[in-house]
Amino acid sequence: MNKNTNLENQNFESFRKGDEMAFGYFYEKYFRRIQSFCIQFIYDTEEAENLAQEAFVHLWQNHESIESINGIQSFLYTYSKSKCLNLIRHNKVKDKFKNELLNQTERELNIEVLNSISFDTLELNELERVIQESINELPRKTREVFIKKRFENKKNSEIAEEMQVTIKAVEAHMTKALKILKSKLSDYLFLIFIFICNN
Repeated sequence: MNKNTNLENQNFESFRKGDEMAFGYFYEKYFRRIQSFCIQFIYDTEEAENLAQEAFVHLWQNHESIESINGIQSFLYTYSKSKCLNLIRHNKVKDKFKNELLNQTERELNIEVLNSISFDTLELNELERVIQESINELPRKTREVFIKKRFENKKNSEIAEEMQVTIKAVEAHMTKALKILKSKLSDYLFLIFIFICNN
């Protein structure tokens, strides 16, 4: 464990001095996490990868200003959060494929959750765990619809055909999923807020 800590510290010091190999170490460690975080909110795997790449470019441009190892993760998530919010708002006028009312509900949830997150104080790995657990605890069919739409980027009509249900049923499952996730994540963030205020 000490070896890992020493390696991390050495890489961090080298990273701050502009060492590209050290930057590569943190890129390998955090890239998939940042991409997965973006996917939770913007649906699009390719766009999430682009945002993650952009976050690391921005990190490299600001390497001298990062004051701690934990600051790297906070920097990446905070930058990604800002970009996700911008993209969600931009897509208000752009999205053609989702039911407008449902799409509006999803955007509102995404903006609400993202705005609630403070990456200076929130335990980031814990957030990832809670998001994944919340998805896993959805009812089976609701979870299946949510994953197909959120992670596989499928249209309602495609999901309906695959699952042999109506498009209305798909929309109902998505609305249900969003309602459950909004409740679970809002509760979690509220508890984190109480914890922070009491410490």
